[in-house]
Amino acid sequence: MSETKSPAVQLGLEVAGADPPELLRRSRAFGLCANQASVDRDFRHAPDVLHGCCGGRLAALFGPQHGLWSTEQDDMIETGHAVHARLRVPVHSLYSEVRKPGQQMLAGLDLFVIDLQDVGTRVYTYIWTVVHCLEACAQKGIPVLLLDRPNPLGGELAEGPLLDLGFQSFVGRAPIPMRHGLTLGELARFCNETLGIGADLHVVPMRGWRRAMLWPDTGRHWVPPSPNLPRWEGALVYPGQVLLEGTNLSEGRGTTTPFEQCGAPFVDPWLWSARVAAQSCVGAALRPVRFEPTFQKWRGEACNGVFVHVTDPAAFRPYRTTLALLRAVRELCPGQFAWREPPYEYETERLPIDVIAGGTTVRSFVDGERPWSDLDAVAAAPADWWQRVRRFLLY
Repeated sequence: MSETKSPAVQLGLEVAGADPPELLRRSRAFGLCANQASVDRDFRHAPDVLHGCCGGRLAALFGPQHGLWSTEQDDMIETGHAVHARLRVPVHSLYSEVRKPGQQMLAGLDLFVIDLQDVGTRVYTYIWTVVHCLEACAQKGIPVLLLDRPNPLGGELAEGPLLDLGFQSFVGRAPIPMRHGLTLGELARFCNETLGIGADLHVVPMRGWRRAMLWPDTGRHWVPPSPNLPRWEGALVYPGQVLLEGTNLSEGRGTTTPFEQCGAPFVDPWLWSARVAAQSCVGAALRPVRFEPTFQKWRGEACNGVFVHVTDPAAFRPYRTTLALLRAVRELCPGQFAWREPPYEYETERLPIDVIAGGTTVRSFVDGERPWSDLDAVAAAPADWWQRVRRFLLY
């Protein structure tokens, strides 16, 4: 681990709950975008914390992909609207017929609060839900208060090229790398300016969090931010393994360790792991496995594959590792490996791999249009990334 575990880290929710900022104190009716991972150190849910400290002025809830309680497990399954069983306030789904709050949903609110746990990866949809909320609130003149949380992957490393703006989608709207190294508050500040949104955005920073901290260093328990990241180890490999969603390989959905294991019936796991190991798989060990997904790709069929065991989180580079995995399986199984066809996350024309990767670079490398020697260059973030975002950093 990069730091000694620190019980002193206070989340934005805890800071605001103990000493509500002026925006919360003077609000007459506020909305809250949160989900089941929006809890404090004592596992109290954010709606309860804020409802309690703000005199019952919570007037509406908003849920991202998978819903307020993360009940929809599979990908691209929409969530219905509801009413909170105890607080008796409406729960508006932002992953349904709309992904941006409608003006009617915001009616009567004078503040919009956001408390979501991001996982440090561009295609994780929560930041784009935040962006939609910023746009809707800017249009209606409602200030936004974002309660910050740790980036589970730390805040010192970035991987992958910037999103090509010709490939904007619900899994990428701003020019950021796949692994961006920002907290949600920092990323919201960046997007608010870069995308010209102009929302009245305020961030409640954490206390005690340092950029070198990986998730275990925070001393916090892992509450799954979405159903298919039940473990922090899954979030650690996710910036690379999410690329598998654009292929006919199982990314482990339908198993107890999604993204940590992957494969397909046609794979020879020993040849696969050896081919990747030859390209220097730093910070991880690839263990040959056999698994059977209960849903999604290859449901009910035995898959051969590998389990990615991260042995050195500080040295591990997930994006580079998955690029090597994809290039190797493409070479070993040229007649069986395939790119997934659309649709994907509301995109019906572009190949999912290009939507996920934010351009065609990944596909061209995996298809052999660039040599293996380009692996590091393809996986690298822009050299000036930290200079670009410096003024938006809070820590």
